[in-house]
Amino acid sequence: MPATGHHLDPRLLRAFLAVAEELHFTRAAARLYVAQQALSRDIRRLERELGAELFVRTTRQVTLTADGERLVPYARRVLAAQEELLAAFGQARPLLVDLNSPGLVTGRRVLHRARELAPGHELMARYESGLTGAASEALAGRLDASFGRFAGLAPALRAGLDHQPVRLEPMAVVLPEDHRLAALDAVPLDELAGEAVYAGAGNPRTPEWTDLARQLFEGRGIEVAPPGPLAVGEEEFQRVMAKWRNPILVVVGFPAMPNTVLRPLVDPVPLSPVSLVWRKGLVHPGIDALRRAAAELSATEGWLRRPAGAWVPDWDIAMMNAHV
Repeated sequence: MPATGHHLDPRLLRAFLAVAEELHFTRAAARLYVAQQALSRDIRRLERELGAELFVRTTRQVTLTADGERLVPYARRVLAAQEELLAAFGQARPLLVDLNSPGLVTGRRVLHRARELAPGHELMARYESGLTGAASEALAGRLDASFGRFAGLAPALRAGLDHQPVRLEPMAVVLPEDHRLAALDAVPLDELAGEAVYAGAGNPRTPEWTDLARQLFEGRGIEVAPPGPLAVGEEEFQRVMAKWRNPILVVVGFPAMPNTVLRPLVDPVPLSPVSLVWRKGLVHPGIDALRRAAAELSATEGWLRRPAGAWVPDWDIAMMNAHV
């Protein structure tokens, strides 16, 4: 790998490591909260500055070249040294915040408000697609905070994390336009009897969501659809789901998908518990800002109110009440 003589922008090294770890440009772009085209430009710029090809790209896969493999430990050391330097002079590193999906509202609104509360600190968004996946990343030090159903995590994951209840989100179903229930303004749960509803079964990043669905469907004659192709990122999810005819369990703020309708669930209204989740012992002004933003929005928007007759698992309520 030729020497360059240029000053390397640490942002380019962060872009490189994201692609090196994901081996997928779409996932790496979502993780860094940048457009895929911008990420590709950064990688090409880094390759020009180093005078070396770092990745082999085909239509099916991305792999590291020998020079790419060689760069990984150097990139990690450079970025770690930068973090230590900034911390030594009272400047916090960027905080990595998982929002699960680009279209979901709660995490995005909390992050937006936190950025307003802490304008001097960088809070970077990425998308891990499921709290279980994000929790594993947080415990490994590759992510700082996320949003999701804390009570649905495995005990071993919960043991290393803290959480703050943020919202009880009303749940909904996505239906094909010509589905028998699509004409309804809201879908009573009992009307889904006999259906197999997609709820992420088989996705190792989202078992907390599948578990919530199983509890909701129990005794109602509703099945959790069997595992299908894994889809990461909003575009990929929409492409894969467009081929299915199953209803999809989501929350009310879920983004629109082509040739489908979104209908809230009622009788009872099921609520999905959402907490802000972060690694235990993490000290960072960005976490403080996220917690203030979450508390402010929860109070002003009434996000933690539970309407009479709404459905939430008792275990989730107990865990949320312990932190309110």
